[in-house]
Amino acid sequence: MRLGLGFSVLLVALAISPLPSESSCQRECDALASYFVTSETGNLSLVSNLFGVSNEAIMTASNITNKDILIAGTRLSVPIQCQCLAGGAYSADPIPYTLVRGDTYNIIAQDRFNNLTTSTWLAATNNYPAINVPEGAKINVTVNCSCGDASISTDYGYFETYPLRDGENLRSVAAAFNFSSPENLQLLREYNPGVNFSSGDIVFVPTKDSNGSYHPLSKQSSGSGISGGAVAGIAAAVIVVVLALAIYVYFGIYRKRKARKALLLPSTHEDNYVGHGLGGSSITDKVSLQSPRTGSAVSITAFPVDKSVEFPYEELAKATNNFSIANKIGGGGFGDVFFAELRGEKAAIKILKDISSKEEFLAELKVLTHVHHLNLVRLIGYSIDVSLVLVYEFIDNGDLSQHLRRSGRTPLSWPARVQIALDSARGLEYIHEHTVPVCIHRDIKSANILIDKNFRAKVADFGLARLTDVGHSSVQTRKAAGTMGYMPPEYVRYGDVSTKVDVFAFGVVLFELISAKEAIIVAERKGLTTLFEGALSQPDPKEELKKLIDPNLKDEYPIDAVLKMALLAKACTQEEPQLRPSMRSIVVALMTLSSATEDWDLGALHENQSFVNLMSGR
Repeated sequence: MRLGLGFSVLLVALAISPLPSESSCQRECDALASYFVTSETGNLSLVSNLFGVSNEAIMTASNITNKDILIAGTRLSVPIQCQCLAGGAYSADPIPYTLVRGDTYNIIAQDRFNNLTTSTWLAATNNYPAINVPEGAKINVTVNCSCGDASISTDYGYFETYPLRDGENLRSVAAAFNFSSPENLQLLREYNPGVNFSSGDIVFVPTKDSNGSYHPLSKQSSGSGISGGAVAGIAAAVIVVVLALAIYVYFGIYRKRKARKALLLPSTHEDNYVGHGLGGSSITDKVSLQSPRTGSAVSITAFPVDKSVEFPYEELAKATNNFSIANKIGGGGFGDVFFAELRGEKAAIKILKDISSKEEFLAELKVLTHVHHLNLVRLIGYSIDVSLVLVYEFIDNGDLSQHLRRSGRTPLSWPARVQIALDSARGLEYIHEHTVPVCIHRDIKSANILIDKNFRAKVADFGLARLTDVGHSSVQTRKAAGTMGYMPPEYVRYGDVSTKVDVFAFGVVLFELISAKEAIIVAERKGLTTLFEGALSQPDPKEELKKLIDPNLKDEYPIDAVLKMALLAKACTQEEPQLRPSMRSIVVALMTLSSATEDWDLGALHENQSFVNLMSGR
């Protein structure tokens, strides 16, 4: 994700604005956004496309039955994902939006999203200045939200972001949400410190989901979004500092970057890159590298590497005992991986087997030096002195494939499997929706999902990643590259590449989480997708699923939840790519499943039709 002047403004604004102490984000959750219907709104599809959720999800949350008739002056409750952003500084959902002719930040905030955000907040959280936002640019419309605050009350963890309109006040809002007791009025004030409820601000209101639940918190849970008053404070801070900061950026950061050593920008390669890469511009300097094994040389065009350290080859060799077999912890088609203690940090060091793996090396370096997310493996550095070497953070619990199928491992519980699925989906959703250009992984599989000591998941191995400016549209590659069993039909047959390639592979991973079986079952000469498709097409799919569920789970799983995950996986592995859900919809569905799984609330899960509806989101 490109971090420019807008993000710098955001950080400074956060630093100097009088934020309430409880605004730090400590958890993520489902939430709602209140969208005011006007005469220009049209039908529900306009709103669902704007937020990237399905019509059915909005209908369920808003308790409406007709998607074609919307009454001006009413409000829709739109499901959003409340995430921790800017290092946990605030809670928000960064909704992707592509600018059309005539758009400005002010128009987007007021007319498109009906005051769910502000123009100043858009400028602070995006890379384009407010006075020059180009048509066709992709931005994030950051809608603040709340996951509750256990220090205020543990009874409420489900909130609606609500923009106040003229004539509304504390009591009218409370009445609209059936939250009008004196105790509840006081809670509203505490959840929205510093907010004047008659000033047209944005407030957070506890609300019930379609099952009547407020999503109560555990006593350890806390965290909330930035209140409307805090957003206003940030807006004022931005106005004060933007000019000074712009001057600083130009004379400080720009000149420093210009002087920084530039390395490794690959020349445009048809199978891996379309359009420009993530971050900086191309530089024509070249690095010549000779393979110590073959003696052959290769030239690599240079590019700026802002976030990674260049290590001397000798330091890496020493840290791995000269890449000894005793330090080896893994390997694959492109290289072997070794454990090392490096500058006080545990690291996994991958040395590529041959200089012919240049493109894979460059793809991984290109992506991971510019894309950073909790659920993506972190690249620490690299070396090009003698061999092509990548240095990653060490994830000390192996990969998902090992946990599912290797003897000696403690079997994963059902809640752990749901969490791993959600973590992996969040990582993929980030590279699909929040990077410019879009990143397509192309090799999602259980072996490329790493598990840390807390059984949280990180997506790894971006050696086949492809960057494209065309978003979700399909482009073509000369040959399909990936792992059999995880590649969708359009990719194998025609080389069509889109984000739906990753969605298909993720669906196979979901089937693996349920069954612990390989993607291709050699003994039965069929793929896992075929096996589950047969089970789900039976009159009693639950009984058929029980035959496929990992025996290590024994009976310690909610069969309704397993069925929901299987149906989600089936949606992901549809033969036609346009029928597969987006990763954004998948994350929402898994958040719903995770929430229901926490207490194994089988009744609520069984009745939650919105989960199935979410799977149809495109």
